Amino acid sequence: MKTWYIPDAYYPSSKNGEYVSHEAICFLNVGKEDAEAAMTLYFEDRDKLEGFSVTVPAERTVHCRMDKIRNRDGVPVPTDTPYAVKVESEAELTVQYTRVDTTQAELAIATTIIS
Repeated sequence: MKTWYIPDAYYPSSKNGEYVSHEAICFLNVGKEDAEAAMTLYFEDRDKLEGFSVTVPAERTVHCRMDKIRNRDGVPVPTDTPYAVKVESEAELTVQYTRVDTTQAELAIATTIIS
């Protein structure tokens, strides 16, 4: 099992202008088989949320918008709440985290690759 950690995740519910703040976890699978990536969210003041997953087809990429994903119980990622993400997969994947913050007129983007 391969594991990646994203300790600083957060997306605000507010926006400024036409652009929507969001986060994405992007996956690249250069393998010959489809890969399943499971995500667990951890919080400062509440129990973890499990059951988020995405299938990454062989030799493809998937951009998983965290404002659009739901876990197996239909629970979304909460807004305005700091959290961390543990990503697990049996396959070798490249994982990239990106945050787009549009809460101010000066838009901001932060990204990192954690392969």
